Amino acid sequence: MIGIIEIIVVILLAAGVFFMLTGAIGLLRFPDFYTRLHATGKCDTLGEVLIIAGLLLHHFFVYSSVPGAELSVKLVPVKLLFLIVFIFLANPTATHAIMKAAYNTGEKPWKVGEERK
Repeated sequence: MIGIIEIIVVILLAAGVFFMLTGAIGLLRFPDFYTRLHATGKCDTLGEVLIIAGLLLHHFFVYSSVPGAELSVKLVPVKLLFLIVFIFLANPTATHAIMKAAYNTGEKPWKVGEERK
């Protein structure tokens, strides 16, 4: 029988994959550098965090509750939490830095009526 934890894990993983695919579609479909980077920056961050959160829940409830599990097995959820925090800090910062560098080098934003690049 499928437990409530497995259902939540599957929902988190599916939502993460959905956002990652949405970001990839945005990368292919949007007209200029800035909108493409915005789509991938937002969707990748959320998609990665949802996937890692699903893995964290799965590991926490499946492996950490095993009697006699080593300390390294019990610390995996802590490592995953640190990874989520790092992604929330690093991805938006990197996206902003790339956009600012592009703007400073003269990359012009797309305007309605122009051809796509």
